[in-house]
Amino acid sequence: MRAYGFTEAGGPEKQAFLDVPVPAPGPGELLVQVRAAGVNPGDWRLREGTYGVSGPAVLGREVAGTVTELGPGVEGFSVGDEVFGGCPGMVGGWAEQALVTASFAAHRPDSVSPEEAAVLPVAAGTAHDALENLGLPAGATLLVNGAGGGVGIPVVQLARVRGINVVGVASPAKHDLVAGFGATPVAYGDGLLDRVRVAAPRGVDAVFDLVGGEALRTVAGLVADRPQLLSVADKLLVRELGGREVERDRSTAVLTRLVQLVASKALDPHVAQIRPLDEAREALAEVENGHVVGKVVLVP
Repeated sequence: MRAYGFTEAGGPEKQAFLDVPVPAPGPGELLVQVRAAGVNPGDWRLREGTYGVSGPAVLGREVAGTVTELGPGVEGFSVGDEVFGGCPGMVGGWAEQALVTASFAAHRPDSVSPEEAAVLPVAAGTAHDALENLGLPAGATLLVNGAGGGVGIPVVQLARVRGINVVGVASPAKHDLVAGFGATPVAYGDGLLDRVRVAAPRGVDAVFDLVGGEALRTVAGLVADRPQLLSVADKLLVRELGGREVERDRSTAVLTRLVQLVASKALDPHVAQIRPLDEAREALAEVENGHVVGKVVLVP
C-alpha cells in the first residue's frame, strides 16, 4: 500500500512516499481503513530521530477510520466500526491502512467528522491529561504558556468547561483566537509578569507550559507550589525548576470523553487544514515551521 514517511532519521530530505505491506494487527490492535490522520510536531521530531526510530518508517501517530480487522484479544470493537485513536509506536498513520492500539481507541459518533476525531488523541488528549494532573477546582486560575498552539487551544477550552479561569500567553496575532475560546490573552516578552498580574490580580494557581526554555523559566516563579508547574515542551528544565511532566492516560475512556465534548460543541478541535496524502510533505513542513494555527489533517 502507499504511505508517507522517511527512509532514515534526518531532515525533510529523508521524507518520501513508501510502498509498504498492509500491517497485520497484533494482540490488542485494530487494523483500520484510514479516513483521516493528524499531523503533529512530534512527527517531524520522530523523523529527526528524537524518539529513537531510525527508519524507514511511516509517519503519523493518530487516525480515524473504519475497522477492517481485529487483532487477538480485542474486545469492544467490531469490523465495520468507525473509530479513532493512537497508532502503536507513534508511527504508521499516514497510509491507506493503519494499526490502532485498541486500548487507546474509541468509537466515533456520526455527529463528529473523521477529521475532527483524528486530531483528538495527541493534542486534546495531552490537554485533558494535564488538567487531570493539576486537579484544579472551579474558580482556580491557570496560566497556559503557549495558549495559541495545538495543545494550548484545547486546554483553554477544556479548562473553561471545568470552570477554571485561564490566562493565555500567546503572540498578539493569536490573541483574538485565545480570547474567543474563553481565556484572557497576554503577550510574550518584556513585562510579561506584570501583564499576568494585571490579568490575574489574585495570582495563578498553576502553570501549564507548552514553550520551554527561557519562556518556561520566566513563568515558573508564578507558582509557589512547584508540582503545579507542568511542561510538555521542556522536560529537563521543568524538573530542574521543581515541576513535572504530564502523565498521560492513553485510554478509551479519555478519548470517549473528548469526542463527547466535540459532539456537544463544548470542544472545537480547530481543524485548520484538510489536505490529501499527496501533500504530506507540504503539510508537515507547515507544522514544522510553525505556520499553522490549529490542526492539520491528511486524507488518503
